[in-house]
Amino acid sequence: MARVADVSTWTTDMDSLLSAVNGFLLHEAKLLDDWQLIEWAELFTDDGEYLVPSTDLPQGTPEESLFLIYDDRHRLTERAKRLLKRTAHVEYPRSRTLHTISNVSVTGQQGERIEAECGFVVYRSRDDHLDIFPGRSQYEFSRQQDGTLRIRRKRSVLILEVLRPHNKLSIII
Repeated sequence: MARVADVSTWTTDMDSLLSAVNGFLLHEAKLLDDWQLIEWAELFTDDGEYLVPSTDLPQGTPEESLFLIYDDRHRLTERAKRLLKRTAHVEYPRSRTLHTISNVSVTGQQGERIEAECGFVVYRSRDDHLDIFPGRSQYEFSRQQDGTLRIRRKRSVLILEVLRPHNKLSIII
């Protein structure tokens, strides 16, 4: 089971809320860099979503435009399992990644729902080539009954105009 932030003692103190969210995001980044993808998927609620819009329509909606990734909890769990298999030729051998997180901010809080965003840069090294994926992520967290924090929705918007020269997005950003 993935370790998650215990937020049962949170108050309305924005500094402690920001610190807890920041710690959670750093933990998420470490899971991805360590290829603990099943544990990463467990950070999501049962109705959680992971979205990456296309580079040509970053503000698009899944109902009106194509997305690079639009996974519900089941599909993101299956994506994690698939990427860990040797038969996932696109990521075997696995890329080396470094997820960096910056400019974390809590943008809203209402009851058990917390909204946050951050900047990110993901460095991927594979086959003697380095790819860089910069962007911003918007999160909607849900505080669970046991005080843990789960991701209800993660939307990662790449600030690339096109995926070239990367040609594909085979890692989780």
